[in-house]
Amino acid sequence: MSVEIIKQKAGASLPSVFTAQPQARKRMRDFFSSHIRNKNTRRAYLEAVKQFSAFCAQHGIEDLAQVEPVHVAAFVEDQLREHSKPTVKQRLAALRMLFDWMVVGQVLAVNPAHAVRGPKHTQRKGKTPVLNVDEARTLIDAIDTTSLPGLRDRALIALMVYTFARVGAAIAMRVEDFFVQGRRGWVRLHEKGGKEHEMPTHHNLDRYLEEYIAAAGITQDKKGCCFAPARGAAASWPTVLCCNPTCGG
Repeated sequence: MSVEIIKQKAGASLPSVFTAQPQARKRMRDFFSSHIRNKNTRRAYLEAVKQFSAFCAQHGIEDLAQVEPVHVAAFVEDQLREHSKPTVKQRLAALRMLFDWMVVGQVLAVNPAHAVRGPKHTQRKGKTPVLNVDEARTLIDAIDTTSLPGLRDRALIALMVYTFARVGAAIAMRVEDFFVQGRRGWVRLHEKGGKEHEMPTHHNLDRYLEEYIAAAGITQDKKGCCFAPARGAAASWPTVLCCNPTCGG
């Protein structure tokens, strides 16, 4: 990924404090293009670096060699005035990782963010509401399955209900990721970091997936996206969310 591509993804110029020196500029380009592989993490970390660079510019810091732990600590305090603790912790983590990358590349002698402590944040209860059994059954039964999009939506929602799969893992499934093993249906979920998670399926989920795949005529398309948008059908939420490149959606 070139510097120009990083600029396009950020929607703005590169952070100036990290580009004052050619070596630092090259090192930062390599950090975002080869070291950070997840696009969402890359976007969040780049925003953190831009925020820190803007902070440095406001305080007359124009070169990485001028950055000290006190500056990073002041940035953290400044961020806490407008952003949540998890956001500030993530941005501090981004700076630590980038500064470590600079140290390894001999751009800096020490990591100025290493000794800076982030805000404490503990969350014992998740924010995502969980459906109970009756609510999940009501949701699935309410889907109109007289059309292909309805069969697809029922299978997709049931997949997440019965396996607790993330939306991203569910819509990334290929047809071959639903298979029979030992007379029982199994699904293979592609999780973050390239990890794969296989598990047996509930008999209802078996039926929903089998009926959808048969109706869609994709049984032989083993490498195809399992939950591809139905051709000629009105868009529904799975169509909008589908991010598997093989889907064409």
